[in-house]
Amino acid sequence: MDKHKFKEGDQVLVIGMGKVGSLVGVLLSKRFKVTGLDKNKPHYTFPLPFEIVQGDVSDLSFMENLLGDFAAVVSCMPYYLNLPIAQIAHKKGIHYFDLTEDVPTTQAIRELAETAESVMAPQCGLAPGLIGIVGADLCKRFDKIRDIELRVGALPQFPNGLLGYSFTWSPAGVINEYINDCEVIHNGVKKMVPALDGVEKIYIGGEEFEAFSTSGGLGTMCETFEGKVDTLNYKTMRYPGHAKLMRFLIYELIMKNRREQLEEILTEAKPPVQEDVVYVYAVVEGWKDERINREEYYRAFKPVEIDGIKWRAISWTTATSLAAVIEMVADGTLPQKGFLKQEEISFDAFLETSNGQFFVEDQTN
Repeated sequence: MDKHKFKEGDQVLVIGMGKVGSLVGVLLSKRFKVTGLDKNKPHYTFPLPFEIVQGDVSDLSFMENLLGDFAAVVSCMPYYLNLPIAQIAHKKGIHYFDLTEDVPTTQAIRELAETAESVMAPQCGLAPGLIGIVGADLCKRFDKIRDIELRVGALPQFPNGLLGYSFTWSPAGVINEYINDCEVIHNGVKKMVPALDGVEKIYIGGEEFEAFSTSGGLGTMCETFEGKVDTLNYKTMRYPGHAKLMRFLIYELIMKNRREQLEEILTEAKPPVQEDVVYVYAVVEGWKDERINREEYYRAFKPVEIDGIKWRAISWTTATSLAAVIEMVADGTLPQKGFLKQEEISFDAFLETSNGQFFVEDQTN
């Protein structure tokens, strides 16, 4: 089988049967022959419409044997487990997709992509991912761009406590974003700034939020837009006061050196809620017909029902973003090999996929 000729009906392996991975499998199973992989058997009260095998992704010989039967592999694992999977996919000429926000992991996968016979597409989630697609689409409306400001927040609808947060997303991934430095373009120059800095206020519908720098959300956009803009940055949205408390935990208590313990504490203290909301907000300023203009994209996404099951906002927005990109590769509307930059994906084409349609329909009520 020529694996890089990816098409509907081919076999796809989805690794990680958490909420996002399971939904990715559900969505992809409508077009592909999906197999799920997890170390533990999923504990769901509803059946999943695809086979699930048990196995350990750290067992590289097991993974090499398993991946031989698939045309594509999708990793929904924590960022620190992705690279060995990508390396095996590269070796076997299998299309590779993941959700990572981790910059070193992405850089390593990009190096693999230079000699790949298949697509190597990390960063296919919300940020990086959808927000970059949206931001790049707004940029097309200008003759010359001045500023690109991208914001995403995954939050409880009904927050309690001083942090005003719950870990509906990977705690390890969130902590990674809060500690690693962030790439930006400031005053026309690409540079690194500390995470949890640059706190600003945002008002939406009369409600106040804060936004601050976190790492990885821009993906490769600084490279793409260097020399073309004065300002480019990504910030995470939270309820007011969150950044100050996280700085206290990470730096004053020096928990940055004890990530596993910090992850355990936060996971225990702030478990996932069912009623969450995902805010996606992008602003681009520039010139059209020699006049300065501003374009905005804003949506608030809440939980939805898919195939009779209610899915959290963070789960379905992340899973459908990833599945839409996979659809586009299978349909031939995206390149069939090499590294895939999210900002080079057409937002219109993205919305035309069966999974992109979730972002067109009114899902916010």
